[in-house]
Amino acid sequence: MNNIVLIGMPGCGKSTVGVVLAKIIGYKFLDTDLLIQEKTGKLLQEMINELGNKAFLDIEADIIETLDCEKHIIATGGSAVLNSRGVDKLKTLGKLVYLKHPFEEINKRISNLDTRGVTLENGQTLKDLYDYRSPIYENLADIIIDANGLSIEQTAKAIMNSVK
Repeated sequence: MNNIVLIGMPGCGKSTVGVVLAKIIGYKFLDTDLLIQEKTGKLLQEMINELGNKAFLDIEADIIETLDCEKHIIATGGSAVLNSRGVDKLKTLGKLVYLKHPFEEINKRISNLDTRGVTLENGQTLKDLYDYRSPIYENLADIIIDANGLSIEQTAKAIMNSVK
């Protein structure tokens, strides 16, 4: 398939960059977090609080598995890489592009960790989450974009140039 799938930490800019990239290359934009909220009628944080992380990850994978699209920029939730069913589907949809930032930048961007819909284990910090997920993103990515210090437009152009 000819989609571009954006993966990375919460706060790395997947949705923001995705919208700009879609405009630049004439693709449609799809945000899996918003799709999950639309299909369930609940906020991400509500689902995590009510059902727990594992059940949320299963719902996320279920919804990702239903995706059937062409010429889309797909912004995934940061946890989309944690369920192999979801990952397998995303890999069939297009190239996985990891938007990489250092922890310090992610930490600056996220102030609403308790309400953002991030799957955290009890006692897990944002740094713990970053250290756990970063190698997963790197291993799964077809393309890694070091977005540190780049503007939204520069990041979108870097992706565009990398997927040609």
